[in-house]
Amino acid sequence: MPDTPSRPPTAMKPVRLPASATLTLPRWGLILLCLLYILPGLFGRDPWKNIDAANFGVMWTMAKGTFNDWLYPNIAGQAMSRYGPMTFWAGAIFIKVFGWLTGAVTAARMATLFFFSLAAYSVWQTAFLLGRRTEAQPMRLAFGGHPEPDDYGRVLADGTLLIYLGCLGLIMFSHETSVNALYVALIAFTLFRSTCYVTRPGIKNAVLLGFSLGCLALTNGLITPAALYLGFIATVFFLPGLRSRTLSHLLIALVVTLALIFSWAIVSQAIHPYNGSPVNLWMQWNIEQISPPDLHSSSYVFRYALWGFWPAWPYACWAVYAWRRQLREPHVMLPLLFALIFFLLAVLNFQKEETLMLAMFPPLAILAAFGLPTMKRGAINAVDWFSVMSFTLVAAVIWVCWIAAQTGWPPKIARNALKLAPGFVPEFNILALLIATLVTISWFALVYWRLSRQPSVLWRAVVLSSGGVILCWLLLATLWLPWINYNKSYAPVAAELAENIPDKHICVDTNVGWAQRASFAYFGDIRFSGFHEDTCGYLLLQDTTPKRNRPPSPEFMNGMRLLWEGNRPSDRTERFRLYQYQQHK
Repeated sequence: MPDTPSRPPTAMKPVRLPASATLTLPRWGLILLCLLYILPGLFGRDPWKNIDAANFGVMWTMAKGTFNDWLYPNIAGQAMSRYGPMTFWAGAIFIKVFGWLTGAVTAARMATLFFFSLAAYSVWQTAFLLGRRTEAQPMRLAFGGHPEPDDYGRVLADGTLLIYLGCLGLIMFSHETSVNALYVALIAFTLFRSTCYVTRPGIKNAVLLGFSLGCLALTNGLITPAALYLGFIATVFFLPGLRSRTLSHLLIALVVTLALIFSWAIVSQAIHPYNGSPVNLWMQWNIEQISPPDLHSSSYVFRYALWGFWPAWPYACWAVYAWRRQLREPHVMLPLLFALIFFLLAVLNFQKEETLMLAMFPPLAILAAFGLPTMKRGAINAVDWFSVMSFTLVAAVIWVCWIAAQTGWPPKIARNALKLAPGFVPEFNILALLIATLVTISWFALVYWRLSRQPSVLWRAVVLSSGGVILCWLLLATLWLPWINYNKSYAPVAAELAENIPDKHICVDTNVGWAQRASFAYFGDIRFSGFHEDTCGYLLLQDTTPKRNRPPSPEFMNGMRLLWEGNRPSDRTERFRLYQYQQHK
């Protein structure tokens, strides 16, 4: 996409760079890094407790349900009033298309893989478009040898993607079947569409921007697109070249956004699925998202930012300082605007949801990439040494604990590892061991290359941070995946519950949470009371009383007989009890 003519910069640029520093990573190398990042831990496991299992439950319910389930997100008959239906539609479509071949769980994770691919593509393309603009180019050297715009844009895009992959707080959410994965991807895509519009203002890019914001609204509510629209309007006054037609184009984008939202809202209100209104519950949830800031929400944001945004935030802060005289240029203003909007929303969110914090990763990664050309060698070396020491230490701990669990030596470490998962029997997998060994050797080879060669390429400053994150995640996802799955899966207790229900055709009343309901319905084929179930034969109760304070369960309670009692072995507080109503004996 060619650049439109841009006005000459008003201040001296902070970047002096030779062409040798813009050597880009090969495309196959970037794709391999992305696959090493996303594939381990994504497949070959059960839906895990809390958000992963709950969101899978909605997708699975939609895929096997009726049109009402597609309009009214629910988990086996329990309404899911939070968020919008977009993520669940995507997961249900993947289950419908691929579920017969791979199973519902794996098919739903294919949607997560698609979300990650969209995010990675969007952050790379955004950095490339911004990096090749005239205002972002390094100073031209007197005797030549400066990089070409496309080369400079590509190396900044490579650095952006490495920073994005290296962010500590993003890795777990990237591997969950959750709204968060699509939300982050849509933030990255919206930033990409905004960059396309700034590069080439027009109705087409305005429509695509409105479509992206509409998908955001149907993913995580109205607050995010509303804040971004206000931010775009404010941007018009800082980018003089856009003032003439931008407001009319934003109106077109707003119409597209509202059309997407109302298409779901109108159909839902007209059909009235399950004699209810998902739109009313969704609007109520939207209203509850904003509140005055308080000390707890503000402190949560800063605590999360310190470790979650590493290594993006140091480079991003430096980029703002280094480019402080060019803050009105698109390559600084756009990612900075996005980051500030989500920072403000996170501070105003009294529920301290991490979703809004996750939205800051794409703009921070892009902003951080523009700090790479201006970083001093000493600062880069300090970050590198911190990465080498930290990730090597973490990798060593992972290896030592795994060896202890497998061999029983050192005995104290072995006891502590198995104490956290009572009843777990360590599994030896030769393929997992080979992969973990190969990745560890590759890490030391990468460290040797970086420290011995001292390459001048821009992405040298973040390659160790990204490689260390991938190393530690790969070790966990190969050596420790069975242990983690044992701790976080409800599949065994769901099977045990199913064996103790005399008649599965009779429905079950329950007070269990979303994740437990989804896991029991999927793994145990439990028929829970839904929107139209009036009388049931069983009652499944969940409580979280610590084991040491737990009174014995009564054999009979309010005319009900205790049939079964159980819990996950690794959970000392959670307990499930199944009762049978006497009239259904």
